[in-house]
Amino acid sequence: MTLKNKLGLTNSSDLAREEERISKRKALELFDSGILDKLEVGKFSALRIIHKNLYGDIYDFAGKIRNENISKGGFRFAPIMYLEATLENIDRMPQSTFDEIVEKYVEMNVAHPFKGCTY
Repeated sequence: MTLKNKLGLTNSSDLAREEERISKRKALELFDSGILDKLEVGKFSALRIIHKNLYGDIYDFAGKIRNENISKGGFRFAPIMYLEATLENIDRMPQSTFDEIVEKYVEMNVAHPFKGCTY
């Protein structure tokens, strides 16, 4: 199944290829624009802005918290009923050491706050 997208693509391979091409271009624009320097590191609010910038030309849901439960390969990501509280807890996690940053990153991946792109 291919996600509904602004490109009108219905083939998942074509969509993945375009998503990669566009998001790489948008990532470079983010770096060059200086927007990243203004974002609060390690906060969901920053991740939301990044997601919207990377995928906004492809998906209407870019940068929006998902409103459905999702899973991948049998793994269920954070249930929607706990997602906002989970994101608030992740925001409060320490990030002073490499290990703390990795732990925070892992928790954000488990929460998986956005609807599934092909990343």
